[in-house]
Amino acid sequence: MSHKLVKSTAIVSFFTMLSRILGMIRDMVLMSVFGTGGMMDAFLVAFKLPNFLRRLFAEGAFAQAFVPVLSDYQHQAQNNDMTDSKKALLGIQILISRVAGTLLLILSGLTALIVIFAPAVIAVFAVGYLHEPSKFTTAVELLRITFPYLLFIAMTAFASSILQSVGRFALPAFAPVILNVCMIVGAIWVAPLLAKPILAVGYAVAVAGLLQLLIQLPQLHSHQLLVIPKVSFRHPGVRRILKLMLPALFGVSVTQINMLVNTVLASTMIDGSVSWLYTAERMSELPLGLIGVAIGAVILPSLSKSIASDDHQQFGHTLDWATRLTVLVGVPASIALGMISNVLMISLFEHGEFVRQDAMMSGLALQCLSGGILAFMLIKIFAPAFFARHDSHTPVKVGVISVIANVVLSLILAELFKQWQIAPHAGLGLANTLASFINAGLLYFYLHTQGIYRFGTAWRRLAVIFAMANGAMGLALAAGIHYFPLTAHQGIRIVALLALCVAGAVVYGAALLIAGFKLSELKPHHSIQ
Repeated sequence: MSHKLVKSTAIVSFFTMLSRILGMIRDMVLMSVFGTGGMMDAFLVAFKLPNFLRRLFAEGAFAQAFVPVLSDYQHQAQNNDMTDSKKALLGIQILISRVAGTLLLILSGLTALIVIFAPAVIAVFAVGYLHEPSKFTTAVELLRITFPYLLFIAMTAFASSILQSVGRFALPAFAPVILNVCMIVGAIWVAPLLAKPILAVGYAVAVAGLLQLLIQLPQLHSHQLLVIPKVSFRHPGVRRILKLMLPALFGVSVTQINMLVNTVLASTMIDGSVSWLYTAERMSELPLGLIGVAIGAVILPSLSKSIASDDHQQFGHTLDWATRLTVLVGVPASIALGMISNVLMISLFEHGEFVRQDAMMSGLALQCLSGGILAFMLIKIFAPAFFARHDSHTPVKVGVISVIANVVLSLILAELFKQWQIAPHAGLGLANTLASFINAGLLYFYLHTQGIYRFGTAWRRLAVIFAMANGAMGLALAAGIHYFPLTAHQGIRIVALLALCVAGAVVYGAALLIAGFKLSELKPHHSIQ
């Protein structure tokens, strides 16, 4: 089990990080070709809704409802004799068929409604565009082009959940790479051919969704799990999944809901605010993709199987290992991104239509968002612990509190930043950070009080080690930033940025070992509770 967890996490981390790096290149291309403000803002608003819903499904929210139910069916199949196993496999196939058909029906209806009422949707999610007819019309057109992507990507997430439940993590983790490649191709080669170039990116999104689904079908077929979809709201498994699904969609995706709220508020601010905030969000997601999403995807099947087999000790060990790895990466990532935010934005994005002012504004937003990276990652770890136990009530309750806190804090901080003559979009980033810590803190509080998981006394030793290592890394980064060649050619800046990041990582790793951290503590079976 421990070897499989490490191997699966490594696979998902690699492909997720590859996707995030390509996503960063994609954003560099988009910002260079289209700049900030204008049509780029219109695209980001239009893409925000389907992309937001994509993250609900693709980054684990759908899996929180589906995987625990599927694990129960698989556990029954493994504990039966040969004849009963065949019946159990048939039961699993019927479950998949009925869930696929029901999901297709619901999503097809939703897609049709959004396409028909696109103007009303844009009016709600981009209030500031009502007074800019050109932006508003383009955003409506882009929403109609991109929203069918949701249908494809939701079915992709469904297929991915099935493959992950049988230990196949590579293809599901690779699928998001396709979206970034398609958008890069659309921006560079297709956009110049269209009268309205930004539409090329919208078409690329829709094509990517279909391709992501198609590449997973052969592997499903090889496991005898590719079945014809049939609609059934009465199937017991479907009813259990639907009961868990709505709370799951909300409970594990509060961070994305908060960012969607921020986009709505940013659309009422000065031109470029949406793009600045978006660019900062993308950079803050790099470490989240490296560990948070990867571990969240890997541990859910493991936690669900532990509950199905009534192995609570293994459940606790798995959760402790995931938390340990998350803190190990999340704290330095948060500190490093906060420190190098301006250097990062200038090095990667200052090119073409994206000027120094845009880089500084995006850097300011990243400084405010970077503090919440650890909280974003812990949410991905703590929430599955509840859903694996079929407890959707607690994450939803915590999520509601977090969303309300984000809205209130966003309004307050944006106004305060404006009065202090600081760009108000940065206040939205800080509000998101604070709300995420409220979310993660409350999730841990309930894990602790319900006796599910708690930090043991050995965590005090780890806290000292992590503090020493992060302090050393911070000093190294500060020295590197002081001598950073901000006025050099972009290629030189990127090389210098890579050298700075590598130096920081090396210092952090060395300081960990010097302070007494043991590599054995990275193993899943090693519990420090």
